[in-house]
Amino acid sequence: MRCTLFRNAAACMLLCLAISATAQEGKRVIPIQYSGTLKQIKDSDVIRIGYRENSPPFAFLDAKGKPVGYSLDICDAVIEEIAAELEKEIRVAYRPVTPENRLDRVTSGEIDLECGSTTNTFDRRKRVAFSPTIFVTGIKLLVPRNSRARSLRDLQGKTIVLTRGTVHAELMPGIADRQKLGISFVTGGDHNESFSILTAGKADAFANDDVQLYGMLAETKSTGQYRVVGDFLTYADYALSFRKDDPDFAEIVERAFATRLFGSRAIMAIYDKWFMRPLPHGERLKLPMSPHLEQLFGVQGVRGD
Repeated sequence: MRCTLFRNAAACMLLCLAISATAQEGKRVIPIQYSGTLKQIKDSDVIRIGYRENSPPFAFLDAKGKPVGYSLDICDAVIEEIAAELEKEIRVAYRPVTPENRLDRVTSGEIDLECGSTTNTFDRRKRVAFSPTIFVTGIKLLVPRNSRARSLRDLQGKTIVLTRGTVHAELMPGIADRQKLGISFVTGGDHNESFSILTAGKADAFANDDVQLYGMLAETKSTGQYRVVGDFLTYADYALSFRKDDPDFAEIVERAFATRLFGSRAIMAIYDKWFMRPLPHGERLKLPMSPHLEQLFGVQGVRGD
């Protein structure tokens, strides 16, 4: 009897020591049973990131062919939060996406997190979930410097190029029709193709979010040949996208924004890196954070610390 009691006491002591050691290492004693995207990442040790190849400064390829950009740096914070939650290292597998297929790649499960320049809209929220806002912008027009066009009305009877699969392609024809401008529209498969259509003289203007137009000019070093004109024709807020109906993953995304980005100077450092400092090709966008975006990020007080 005494031997049995001794053995039980010894077993309990060893268990307590094991629990204590595990707690000191910061690991959970009882593992969490994950579901959805988190389970998939935990089981495979891989998170699949969707990125744009030519949407500077949000997501594009550098000179070595590596995916880089503002959105990808923000996604890194989410990946760090996922790794901390799962208590393990995870590998990143990058998957290129286009404006036309990006949401399909999310809903089909081909990618876990889309890190590009995607506008959060009511219709898109029926298909995917979105992170907090990462940028605020709107549609403007890119025209040759010798063009007399200064607004959409100046393009009456002209041709505008749009990128397929974008909000601009959905909205611009309606905006022009309401103003009875008789504008014709052509489309490109991505922003590079749309820009090429403009430079080839097959369109009189390229309609896109202003920040992407500035990014295109910086990347191609063509500010001497083209300029952005007009008032904002729309309002858009960009966000990361991921699968709907996955509350555990959504909570991790929200937590990453709250603690790793908005709750520190990290978001400001990432913004300055891509919008104020030289980009990989040497050009600068020189776009200070707008008061609206500062308010969304909640960083007004942080800026003066």
